[in-house]
Formats: sequence, C-alpha cells, structure tokens
Amino acid sequence: MSKDYAVIGLGRFGGSICRELSREGKQVLAIDIDEAKVNEFKNIASHAVILDSTDEESLKEIGIHNFEHVIVAIGDSLQASILTTVILTDLHVERITVKAQNDYHEKILRKLGVDRVIHPERDMGRRIAQNIISNNILDFLDLSDDHSIVEVKTGKKMIGKSLIDLDIRANFGCNVMAIKSGETIDVSPSPEYVFKPDDILLVIGSDDDIHRFEKHLIIDEQ
Repeated sequence: MSKDYAVIGLGRFGGSICRELSREGKQVLAIDIDEAKVNEFKNIASHAVILDSTDEESLKEIGIHNFEHVIVAIGDSLQASILTTVILTDLHVERITVKAQNDYHEKILRKLGVDRVIHPERDMGRRIAQNIISNNILDFLDLSDDHSIVEVKTGKKMIGKSLIDLDIRANFGCNVMAIKSGETIDVSPSPEYVFKPDDILLVIGSDDDIHRFEKHLIIDEQ
C-alpha cells in the first residue's frame, strides 16, 4: 500500500489530520481502540478499524509496515503512544510522525528516531496534514473561519512562468501578496515577475480558493 497513510488515534488532532488527508484524496487507514470513534470515520477514511495499537501482532496483521507514513496521534495515554511508536520502529515503517504530549515525551520520541514530532498546541492539524503531503507548503495561518494566508515554495509547474502567465487571481481567486527570492522580498510583485526554483510566496484567499491553487500549482508529491 505504497504512498498510503495510517492515522492511529482519532481524537481531535488525529481526526483533523485524517479528514484533511482524505479531503486531499489520499488513501487513509483510520485506527482507534474506541469503536465509536472508528464508526465516525468509516465514511471519511478509506478504511477504519478498531485495533489496539500496542498489540504488535494486530499491527502486523493489517500490514502496517506496508504504509509509507504512519501518524501516531494518541492523546490519552503516554505509555500507549510510546509503545506504539516502538513497535512501528521495530517493524521498519518508512516514516513516522508522532503527537507529543509534553517535552519529556518528545525527548523519548527523538531517542526512538521518529521522523517528526508534533506538538498539537503549536501546530494546527490542517497545517501538518498539508506538510505531510508536500514539503512545498511551509506554513498556514487562519484569518477567519474561511480565509487564510499560506506560505509556499514555488511548485514545479510554476517555474519559468510569470504571474501574467498563471493569472493566479483570475484562475484561483487568490492574491500573491509577496515573493521572497533569495534575500530579496518583493511586496506586491509585478505581473511580469517570472518564478524561480525555491521562491517563497505569501498567498491570501478563501480556504477553498487556496486549496485549488495548492492542488493545481504547488503540491509536489513526496
């Protein structure tokens, strides 16, 4: 199941990641020990299973080692989070992201060699899900319930093309507020500006418009 994702723990944080990955059209396996939570995601995720993630045999049975990226979002048990992570590491899961409950938890996870440790109080579930999909999406800030500012790297489809060529405002309803190229920051860039690799854009718009813009021009699959 290459390039598929598994989310273990379907609380507020894990649930938001699961929803966002699913909204992006990704194959997601939702896992929780709580039947009610699993039932909630049966029609959202590609698959949803009731499972104790501290049971190594159960994880082996569902082929967890075949998933490219596993997100451990267990929030109510430090022991379960750590044990689950140990098992995933032993099973040589390619990429592991874990929600840390505190700094002590993070230190343990770092020693286990986890690829990425997330503090939910610092990072929104949507921002993390977007970053899991693509390294080009650097940051995300909610302005309101339906408008945001996103900081992104130039997508491959944009390189060598100008703002006029792409007509981002007309095609996607977003506005490019600024472009950082190297050490130079261009506020309200000229329509003739030609995008270069590693340019960083600051884009504002409605969440739906930004999503379309990212999907068509920014997201480069890892």
